This record gives sequence, C-alpha cells and structure tokens, in this order.
Amino acid sequence: MAGNSTGRTITMQDEVPAVHGLLAGVDEAGRGPLVGNVVAAAVILDADHPIKGLADSKKLTASRREALAAEIKQHAKAWAVVSVSPEEIDRINILQATMLAMKQSVEQLQISPDHVFIDGNRCPDISCAATAIIKGDARVAEISAASILAKVERDAQMEVLHQQYPYYGFDQHKGYPTKAHMATLAEHGPCPEHRRSYGPVKRCLEGGE
Repeated sequence: MAGNSTGRTITMQDEVPAVHGLLAGVDEAGRGPLVGNVVAAAVILDADHPIKGLADSKKLTASRREALAAEIKQHAKAWAVVSVSPEEIDRINILQATMLAMKQSVEQLQISPDHVFIDGNRCPDISCAATAIIKGDARVAEISAASILAKVERDAQMEVLHQQYPYYGFDQHKGYPTKAHMATLAEHGPCPEHRRSYGPVKRCLEGGE
C-alpha cells in the first residue's frame, strides 16, 4: 500500500497550515516493539469542548494519559482506534501495517473529516486530503489526542499479554527490545505474539544469540 501521493509533509521548519472544515489527527503506537499489535488512532476534536493538557503521549504519565483518553472519548466529535496484528505486520512489514492501521482508523470515524493531519513524514492512502506533520504529536492538538488514544490502547494490550506471559515483563518494557526483554527472549524463546520478522526474534528462532 503506497502512501498518499498527494499528501504534503510539514517539517519542523514549516508552519502548520490552517485547515478549513473538520480536521482529524492520526498517530500510531507500537512500531518499535518486538511483540504485539501496532495501534493507530484518529480523532476529530470538538471546539465547543476543548480538552486541556493535550501533548505528545510520550511526555505524559500513564495516569495522565488514561485520564485524557477518557476525556477525549467523551468530548471528541469522533474517534476510532485500530489494531493490526503481529501476523499482518510479519506479512506486509511494519511500515505498511502502520499505514493500514492509520487508514482504517480514518475510515472508521463516525464523521468523515475534510482534512487529515498525520504524525510523521508520510500519509496513508486515504480518500480525503492529508498532510504529514513532523513531530505533529507535539504541534497539533488532534494528533496529540490520537497519540494518547493509541498509546493507552497499546499499553492496555501489553498488560493483557503480561497476564498471559508474565515472565517476559511486558508490563514494564511494553515489548521494546530492552536488555531485560532480550534476556527473557533468549531464555524462553518467542511467544505467539512476537513479531517473527523482527531481527532479534528471527535470530532467536534461528538459534542465534
């Protein structure tokens, strides 16, 4: 799946363009981890119900993210969260799986946006106008809101996996390739939700270090 060829990328040196009509923000969580789904969210905020404290989800505490996520779901005009499985990630690669999750999150919004701002440097193949915003999760409220929903959902999924496979410590490192994760991967081998196409998991399956 190719990115939207009409999409424009806004760098850190560019001003975020003004958009008329309904704006949706889109962001993802979980590209880097070795295990679990990649998650994308799309949000259309309601100007009549502003949400204070929106920021890049990585800059917020877990409790603050969860509180904001509840507020976003209550007050946004529309929101959607989509997960793409490790099997699909292995089949089409993480970039395409991320683009797929983003595309589907926009398509599942209860209201169709006029324009979509995507966090990052490329746009998924969607039917409406789209702009990629570098560091958009810190620059655009709609993207910040999407980043929070995606991160909260992804973390919740990792808590479920922790209950199923407590020896990996997914509740601590959230599937990222930390020293502790690599040690347990070497000791126990991959679980069914590990991404087989990722180097450390692939090498483990092949009997390497």
